[in-house]
Amino acid sequence: MAAYKCARCKQKVEIDVNIRCPYCGHRILFKERGAGIKDLKAR
Repeated sequence: MAAYKCARCKQKVEIDVNIRCPYCGHRILFKERGAGIKDLKAR
């Protein structure tokens, strides 16, 4: 199960098979990013 965020109502959604927000029925979901910040050296 993956954590997503609904584009319309901004609720956190756990989906498995049905790709639809259970709160508002919207079908556009964004995958949430991790909290880690990467520090890279420029070359």
